[in-house]
Amino acid sequence: MRSRLASLMKLRRRASGFTLIELMIAIAILAIIMGIAIPSYNQWVLKSGRADAKAALFGAAQTLERCFTRFSAYNDGNCPLSNGATEMSENDKYQVTVASAPTTFTLTAAPQGSQADDTECTSFTLTHTGQKGANGGTADADIEKCW
Repeated sequence: MRSRLASLMKLRRRASGFTLIELMIAIAILAIIMGIAIPSYNQWVLKSGRADAKAALFGAAQTLERCFTRFSAYNDGNCPLSNGATEMSENDKYQVTVASAPTTFTLTAAPQGSQADDTECTSFTLTHTGQKGANGGTADADIEKCW
């Protein structure tokens, strides 16, 4: 009886675990899931990076508005942001360029680094009147999608 019990336990030990087919099926399922998840995640990262552009544009606009309040000109020499100045956004995803005149300004945020892979929203603009633009223009579809 003992020898039979020992041989049954030996068989059970060999039968535990996964077969090669089961492992291959699990790997195939994981590959399909990753094939769907990684591109979605990358798009989400690009969309979340757009907030960096908006924050940088609004911050630069506030700086220029304070300058206009103090010196009655957006392009006064005492202003921290002058015509042609550039600055990086907080997370270095966008470079903001200033185009200013005494009574007007236009700010442009161009993507940098990995954010340049964002083909839906290639650039953002903001003017002294608060007019928003995207992709180099003021099309409502682009503005709604990007802003």
